[in-house]
Amino acid sequence: MPELPEVETIARGLAKRVSGDVVESVWLGQKPEPLKSPAREIAAALEHSRIAGVRRMGKHIVFDLEKNNVRPTKLGAASTAAQWIVHLGMSGRLQVCEPQAEVLKHTHAILKLASGRELRFVDPRRFGRLSVAHAGGFDAGGIEPLDADFDHFLTLFRGRKTPIKSALLNQKLLRGVGNIYADESLFRAAIRPRRRASTITRDQLGKLLTSVKEVLREAIALGGSSISDYVDADGEEGFFQLQHRVYGREGEPCLVCKTPIKRIVIAGRSSHYCPNCQK
Repeated sequence: MPELPEVETIARGLAKRVSGDVVESVWLGQKPEPLKSPAREIAAALEHSRIAGVRRMGKHIVFDLEKNNVRPTKLGAASTAAQWIVHLGMSGRLQVCEPQAEVLKHTHAILKLASGRELRFVDPRRFGRLSVAHAGGFDAGGIEPLDADFDHFLTLFRGRKTPIKSALLNQKLLRGVGNIYADESLFRAAIRPRRRASTITRDQLGKLLTSVKEVLREAIALGGSSISDYVDADGEEGFFQLQHRVYGREGEPCLVCKTPIKRIVIAGRSSHYCPNCQK
């Protein structure tokens, strides 16, 4: 599943390519799973709307939409109307295509744009979700890790008896962090993933927050991690997987101490760590 760096990379790419364009018409497929909002509501929100901007909230891509008023007001010709929310799920992809491009089998939405291009949502596994919200009405939950201050970060884990890895993955606490970046952050902070969150000291949590921000920013700079079928808005793979220090390296030597990397399962999720460097 694309995590914060991958979704940020996709959102930035889409913002450059489709911001300012107008949605002329919408086609939605017959599969019900991708539609979190009724099809008619999605179509009504999108059709004849201008894409004012594209941004990330947690693991969601948010399209801010404006409706062109029939009668311009004194304050301007357009007003913010709604948000189109896209969650990519496990295999979802947003593609900007020429209309003559082949429509792939698992295409669930096609937006025809005034520029002559099409924006398509393709999702073979159908875990992605499409929805709409009134302008400013969408809440991804949790706090944004890249903007978190230490005091707020500290309160997220105080008294929690769950493993710190599980707490980092809890989107109601910290939005956007997933399996890859939780493992990589815990390694840099020298904290084992199974440690109870409540046992981690103030200084260790400070180091963890620093590590989370460093890992996410480095991953964004490298376009995310392409370990499955992830590509960005231009169809290009990311490169942060070449920088992984523990994730996916079970049995390989730690890059710091040469101890073999271990893999365990916590709450059904794989966790990778160095038994010597992480305590």
